[in-house]
This record gives sequence, structure tokens and C-alpha cells, in this order.
Amino acid sequence: MSLLQAYKNLPPKSKAAFGGFLLAWGFLGLQFADKAEAKLGLTPSEADKATLERVKPRVVVVPKAEEGNK
Repeated sequence: MSLLQAYKNLPPKSKAAFGGFLLAWGFLGLQFADKAEAKLGLTPSEADKATLERVKPRVVVVPKAEEGNK
């Protein structure tokens, strides 16, 4: 039995409870992730941030050609 089929076989109240659990898990992750990173010593250094800025893709906006200049 696949995971999707097992989920489909759950009663509606169980599906709602599972969805609520996932929402709560995500909310708690967003609230405490920065604090956990700091406690575990996983915060990026300035050198890491500079390296990321260097390899990050850049978006270049090209102006649209006017209708008469095609």
C-alpha cells in the first residue's frame, strides 16, 4: 500500500489532525530555527555570506522593445 493510499484511507478527522500537525510543525520550525542555529554554532560567518553573494545568480532586467522599433 502506498503512502498516498494510506492517507486517502484515513477518516476526515484524522486528515484534519494530520494537517494541523504539519502546520504547527512548520510554524514552530520558523519560530525556533534561528535560535537553534545559534545554539548549535551553525550561523554563517561574514566570509560565508560574501561567498554566497558572489555565486548567487543575478537578475538583469531588459527593457521591452517598443512596437515600432522591432
